[in-house]
Amino acid sequence: MPFILTAVFILSGAAGLLYESIWSRYLGLFVGHSAYAQVIVLVIYLGGMSAGAALAARFSARVRQPLLAYAAVEAIVGLIGLSFHDAFRAVSEFAYASIFPALAGGFTLVAAKWTLAGLLILPQSLLLGTTFPLMTAGFLRTTGRQTGRVLALLYFANSIGAAGGVLLAGFWLIGLAGLPGTVLAAALLNLAVALTVFLAVKLQPRDAEPTPPPPPIATVAQPLPQLWRMLLIVAAGTALTSFIYEIAWIRMLALVLGSATHSFEVMLSAFILGLALGAFWVRNRADLFRDPVRALGLTQWAMGALALATLGAYVASFDWMAVLLSGLAQNLDGYHFFTVAKYAIALAVMLPATFCAGITLPLITHVLMTAGAGERAIGVVYSVNTLGSILGAGLASLVLMPLLGMKTLLVLGGALDMLLGVWLLWRGRRAGVLALIGTAAMLAYALAFVPLDRAVLIGGVYRYGRVVDQAVKKIVFYRDGR
Repeated sequence: MPFILTAVFILSGAAGLLYESIWSRYLGLFVGHSAYAQVIVLVIYLGGMSAGAALAARFSARVRQPLLAYAAVEAIVGLIGLSFHDAFRAVSEFAYASIFPALAGGFTLVAAKWTLAGLLILPQSLLLGTTFPLMTAGFLRTTGRQTGRVLALLYFANSIGAAGGVLLAGFWLIGLAGLPGTVLAAALLNLAVALTVFLAVKLQPRDAEPTPPPPPIATVAQPLPQLWRMLLIVAAGTALTSFIYEIAWIRMLALVLGSATHSFEVMLSAFILGLALGAFWVRNRADLFRDPVRALGLTQWAMGALALATLGAYVASFDWMAVLLSGLAQNLDGYHFFTVAKYAIALAVMLPATFCAGITLPLITHVLMTAGAGERAIGVVYSVNTLGSILGAGLASLVLMPLLGMKTLLVLGGALDMLLGVWLLWRGRRAGVLALIGTAAMLAYALAFVPLDRAVLIGGVYRYGRVVDQAVKKIVFYRDGR
């Protein structure tokens, strides 16, 4: 049973990213491809996920068979997916024939567009938000395993499936089957997952009793209400900074790897892969930490420090790309190698910090569950984390990027993560002071000793295969915009 549940959750993660990728393309045809449109599509998707997780937190403890509820959710998502393309066409035709002409020129047209867009993807987003809490609760009740290991294992499974789903959609499915075929593939994955989980539960021996989990080794000193508030703030904060990193890194790496669709998919997959690997690493350690809050504080601080430390790798990546292109043949095999090398460059910049980010969510949820919060903690932490992602996506792309620029945006994310780490470590005054000193040192390093030369940034190394001579290039205009 554990192997089956882990395997199907990988497929569920792949289907979720297929939906996200396809919905952004579908709705781009409906509401436009501007920065505002992209963010609002993401907000609808993440907002639905957050609301779904919060809903699951309220009722999952009262569900007798969470795995059957999970299978039902996956089946409903799949059935909606089967009809999504037809629904999109019908809504588009009706809107352009009747609604939009009547509302042309007013604010109500914009409101109508986004209301219809929300109705197209919000129901599935709500349902997808319930899947992680339901699967985790069902897995724990069925296997009786330690909470830290189960949380990290399922977070890894869902994330590794998502990292693969991005590449599957962008490099193969969309070209092979178009948007309708890709959304159909995601729906069929949901239905296969639902059927597999349903059969696994029904075929399980009736006399099989779950093994009770061993008593947790981790001990937490704070009372539960105080701990609850503190860790939910960290859950929202780490999601906010993760999206700051993602927005900054994708914009920065586009200047090295190019801004083509495949480059974006490579970068997004590399980001999610880092989360998956961090969760995989912590799966055998979460239940063994003597002071899990201190471990979380160190992880949070390290995440911010590593995000700043890898600025040096980003600067070097322009030279890596120039050397790569100078030795590649301009043919299909060369392009395949070029794509793999781009993935490696993205990992070199993103992996250290995202590895730490993958540790945080399972660890936060584990600490709250072992402190007495129960299954409710799974959905609440997931919901709050997703709300932080919404805030990070909107702020980073629409406000902070044009206001601060790429580098300062990334430095801000690193500073916030390190300060969260300092806050968690402050119980042990010496550790907190050392972390604060380390924060100041890392910020000084990033701001003063890692310059980003604008001539190099805009030189198009991915196109010309050379790094621009800074003494020759004259910059007429430069601005980081939305």
